[in-house]
Amino acid sequence: MNTLMEQTGRLLELLGHEETPLGVYYADAKPEGFGPKPGEIFDRQREAAGAIDWQKAFGTFSCIIGNIWLARKKRKAAWISHEECGCMGGGYYSGVYAPYVEMIVNYVSTGIPGTPMEGEHYMPSPEAMRHFLEEVDPPSGLGKYCVIKPLELFTAEEEPLVVAFFARPEVLTGLHSLVGYATGGLDAVRAPFGAGCTNIITWPLTYQRRGEECAVLGGFDPSARKFMKPDELSFAVPLALYRKMLAAMETSTLTRETWAGVRKKVDKSKRAWGEVAQEGAGKD
Repeated sequence: MNTLMEQTGRLLELLGHEETPLGVYYADAKPEGFGPKPGEIFDRQREAAGAIDWQKAFGTFSCIIGNIWLARKKRKAAWISHEECGCMGGGYYSGVYAPYVEMIVNYVSTGIPGTPMEGEHYMPSPEAMRHFLEEVDPPSGLGKYCVIKPLELFTAEEEPLVVAFFARPEVLTGLHSLVGYATGGLDAVRAPFGAGCTNIITWPLTYQRRGEECAVLGGFDPSARKFMKPDELSFAVPLALYRKMLAAMETSTLTRETWAGVRKKVDKSKRAWGEVAQEGAGKD
């Protein structure tokens, strides 16, 4: 077991959380796991030439968060590439193609007038959506495949760029507190607008490139909620900050009396959702 995983095991013990977090990294070889089938290739030049079959693209849609959901359950990898993309947004946010295609500007905002595409209305205008796409500034050139897999699957030679948890509010309380303690930052946890994959992959790396040390809370994308447990959110941290969290955990609030009270609620939440045996149900 690698050192990072050993330390993560201790953090999970303190949090009372069973699910090992996922790591995000890039590779040139396709991993074993879950990803889109070959389909439409999203490219602005192909779009301008009318070469993208949008009916086919939407018909073979494959969400990164959906593949991550399978990876979480099966403890395998989820991945996306330019040739096997499945989602024009996910491909851009994960950095496997750039620049973004114009269709996403209208699709996520108010649609295209005079057509059946009404848009998702997640942004109030195409201009607002374009501003977001340029501001989020995904990584590029890191590898053919963006891979998201359980931390225990990383070899000693591999390091995640981002570590991502999926958890409910009690566990998130502990993670939020630990980030604040490790950094001393007043806004060290942020919840920016983005798709489910944006807040797991893109924003953590973008903030890090800007020299802003923070974790990213996500899971607020209505389109991705079907691939998450009820009441669950994501919590993603660049590796450098995650190492700081691990170094600080033994002297943080996670080892103090106040957290012990919250820790009981962590167990109560698991019982409420049927995730542990019902022993002691009703006791706080």
